[in-house]
Amino acid sequence: MLASTAYLTHAPSDYVDGVFRSLRGDAITTRDPANPDAIVWQGTPVGAHAEDAVAAARRAFPAWSALSFDERRVFLERWRDTCVKHAARLAAAISREIGKVKWEAELEAKIVAEKVTITLEDRVVARVTGFEVAAGAGKTGICSFKPHGVMAVLGPYNFPAHLPNGHIVPALLLGNTIVFKPSEKGASVGQLMAELAHEVGFPAGVFNVVQGSGVIASRLATHPEVDGVLFTGSFPVGRRILEANLDTPGRLIALEMGGSNPAVVTAKADLRRAAIECVRASYATTGQRCTCTRRIIVEESIADRFIPMFLKVASNLIIAAADDGVPAFMGPLVTGEARDVVLRAQAALAARGRLLLEASALDRAGYFISPGAVEVARFECSADETEIFGPFVQFARARDLDDAIAQANATNFGLAASLFSSDEEQWRRFMSGCRAGCVNWNTGTAGASSKLPFGGLGRSGNHRPAGAFAVDSVAYPVATMVDHGELVVAQGMSVDPRLFT
Repeated sequence: MLASTAYLTHAPSDYVDGVFRSLRGDAITTRDPANPDAIVWQGTPVGAHAEDAVAAARRAFPAWSALSFDERRVFLERWRDTCVKHAARLAAAISREIGKVKWEAELEAKIVAEKVTITLEDRVVARVTGFEVAAGAGKTGICSFKPHGVMAVLGPYNFPAHLPNGHIVPALLLGNTIVFKPSEKGASVGQLMAELAHEVGFPAGVFNVVQGSGVIASRLATHPEVDGVLFTGSFPVGRRILEANLDTPGRLIALEMGGSNPAVVTAKADLRRAAIECVRASYATTGQRCTCTRRIIVEESIADRFIPMFLKVASNLIIAAADDGVPAFMGPLVTGEARDVVLRAQAALAARGRLLLEASALDRAGYFISPGAVEVARFECSADETEIFGPFVQFARARDLDDAIAQANATNFGLAASLFSSDEEQWRRFMSGCRAGCVNWNTGTAGASSKLPFGGLGRSGNHRPAGAFAVDSVAYPVATMVDHGELVVAQGMSVDPRLFT
């Protein structure tokens, strides 16, 4: 029996045009990361389902977009209430399929519902609210906003409900229809979202879910009937999406990708706070957040005090499964391959640096791994830079704040950064000089607020921020000029009145 039967009401399925379509086979098989012998979900994707989902979303778009904002708002409030009602199911799915510890899975389930409340706040809605201006004698200028149409949402596995939901809610509210492809590592979570949408009662075709791997994602990202692609994932995949759309500049592409996020600790920092926050931000979600701290730059004068503090805190983290009954901080990585990638990266970095804390596989079933850390001579930008998506962090030392900022910026990414210092002038310099979309002061890089914009520079994104600014990517402005005054014939036009008699 599949583990997902504990929280799903349908066998493995796609959800197309308001109907669940069963999936046979096992081309996609997800396993419990804490107990890999337990199969959570399995099914073989059907390419025709993706085609049918796009067609259904296209058919549903005229009627859905014709509803008033307040009419669509009612559906989104039902979505919020349904997610609250089934938060325990959603948390169970996230824990079982992704391996998140209990408190973190419950937090993700909670913020799925909260996304609706945030999106409906006046300050968010104001970003896509029309206005009128006087535009000359007898003329009125009008700005209004229109939905793009059919939006493909390509979701990640690390926040399999929250991150796609962050695109889905504003897209639906502004009048778009959705084809959502979950990560193949989070298939049952995606199906559960379809089951919740079905309970809400969205009109057929408004909310569709199709399972699949890269082939179906590629088809959705280039489908002629898809008007926008809202993607969360790695830079290599985001790059392929951009390349595939070079000849379709009218298709909106919003990319939310990874990071090589720095934290700078100066001699003016509260070292206790800095150590605790850097550990939390480095290893939260077992390092599987795009905002996790990947690089820590410590001012030379306090490095020999700070680094041992960090290592002591990191060494005492509780690692366990969601149902172990202990207050765990970290669970397993999502797959065995994910763990192998971290261990290979550690070996490569340790060969040219100094291993401070060895990440190692735990002696138990599941893809558990302990946190790791290495010290390198200096951070330099390289063309082949990759994100280590797991509980592993690198240290380097800096002469002063200017050197620290230079090393912080020595990356192709630009998602998040943090400064730990009690000096306001240092903060101003860091804020001014650091290139990142999320820049924090005395708190770690991980833990963004949905009430703020969320996005990055360079290989972290393409200036289409999510969070509170996600509404910007799901509607486009239309400028209208209305002339209700007397017709004025322009200079140089000779108009014979007899032409109009």
